Amino acid sequence: MVTDGLLEYAALASAIALVVVWVGYPAVVAALARCLSAPDARGRRQDATVSVVIATRDEAQAIRVRVRDCLSLDYARAKIQVVVALDQRGHVRAEDLADLPRDQVVVVMGDSPGGKAATLNAAVRAASGRILVFTDAHQRFDSDAVRHLVDALSVPRVGVASGSLAIPARPGHWTMVSRYWLFERWLRQCEARLHSCIGVSGAIYAMRRELWSALPANLILDDLYVPMKAVLAGWRVAFVGRARASELREHSAIAEYRRKVRTLTGVVQLCAWLPEVLVPVRNPVWFQFVFHKVLRLFTPYWTALVLVWSLPAAVGLLGGSLPAALVVAAALVLWTVWRRGPWSSRVRRFAVEAILIHLAVVIAGYNGLRGRWHVWHR
Repeated sequence: MVTDGLLEYAALASAIALVVVWVGYPAVVAALARCLSAPDARGRRQDATVSVVIATRDEAQAIRVRVRDCLSLDYARAKIQVVVALDQRGHVRAEDLADLPRDQVVVVMGDSPGGKAATLNAAVRAASGRILVFTDAHQRFDSDAVRHLVDALSVPRVGVASGSLAIPARPGHWTMVSRYWLFERWLRQCEARLHSCIGVSGAIYAMRRELWSALPANLILDDLYVPMKAVLAGWRVAFVGRARASELREHSAIAEYRRKVRTLTGVVQLCAWLPEVLVPVRNPVWFQFVFHKVLRLFTPYWTALVLVWSLPAAVGLLGGSLPAALVVAAALVLWTVWRRGPWSSRVRRFAVEAILIHLAVVIAGYNGLRGRWHVWHR
């Protein structure tokens, strides 16, 4: 039938697209990075003054601990400042942090109407350093992390530098999130060797102060908007693997789902609010941006087409009996759910994470179509 033929072609095209986006593109970028690497982002700029910016709505004690960690970094004490900007939507106020050392720490309230972008705008206005280093309250820097970021920014035409964030995983308890993040870090490093990494880690990145411009209200992803603005202005975005931060929290599958909804909605928002990133003659990393950020948004739809096509194929293997195919599928699912042991536990966890990640992409696309940008969750 014509319909069956169309489905088969659509499924084949979807399978090819999945391979190209998730395997082919990374392989090509890695190969090109070996042959056509941009200059290594290493330099020496230890005379630069630094403002470490923490925009937060976390509790006061978590903020105090984070500030102490930043003040203990291996960097000239007289040249480092910590700016704590408190989100108006949070519960902590400046007087709650009056015990912080005022000679090196500035505490300000974020701008209205609240949210991370408005809070960052207030923080940068209060910052005095030539280099801005951005982080959150629930990470810890290696002692030399800021030093490596500052050195990277001494390289000509490097305007933004991303550090490397490590996400915790219990021994023998790997998750799809932790494995994906290892892949993502590797891919960003390869992209940076070509020209610029697509996006930075919001938990650890730095930029030249003169490149900063106020963020739009209700912006979701400063860690994508800021580097892409720099790229459009002719600067490079470096990846500095030696500048390391460690995440303290281990997120649940639901928390990770919410985070993915937010970040993927932010990708759609960026395309709507900064459309130059989609114009090849304006964006020098257009190819990377499209394959790394845009085409991935079609993953659940391509996957669904492949699965829909696979069902008739499975029925054919079982003698053309749809009920038999459904019974076999249900039996496999029940066996996996009820079976005890580490293998079945990993399969269940993988299945739940995969479903939630695909669902997050769909919800993010729906948010983008509706222009629904208020997607922050505690």
